Amino acid sequence: MAATEAPEVSELIQALRDYVDARNAALIDARRELGVNELDARALLFIADNPGVRPSQLRDYLGITSAGITTLVDRLISRETVARESDEKDRRVVHLTALVDLENEPWSALYRFDTAFQRAADDYPVEQIAEFSDLLGKLTAGTTSRLP
Repeated sequence: MAATEAPEVSELIQALRDYVDARNAALIDARRELGVNELDARALLFIADNPGVRPSQLRDYLGITSAGITTLVDRLISRETVARESDEKDRRVVHLTALVDLENEPWSALYRFDTAFQRAADDYPVEQIAEFSDLLGKLTAGTTSRLP
């Protein structure tokens, strides 16, 4: 049986891989400093980007079970990286808030990467960045709609 050759990677795909690899390296540095696993880090970032998120929304985002989200949230609370607060109008509803500031250590590695990337993007015309963002959004939506 002959070995199959890997398909040639387009410049776009390679550029996206390079970006993802570089950002993941910054995230790994932040995770290592904070002492959390990848799932915990993804949860923290989602909660920080969505203050007051409900555990069910976090569960849906991460794609894990209700029992898994309970364990994860309890672990983040015990590490004092997340706060759980009852809703003022409905005590049965719980909201999560990140207690970690993404601009400070240890998350600053990720913040520095994102800030440096934005500064590099600022060197290009606004219209060009808008076109690229629009194209990337459409390519991503077109890709996910074609997945089985």
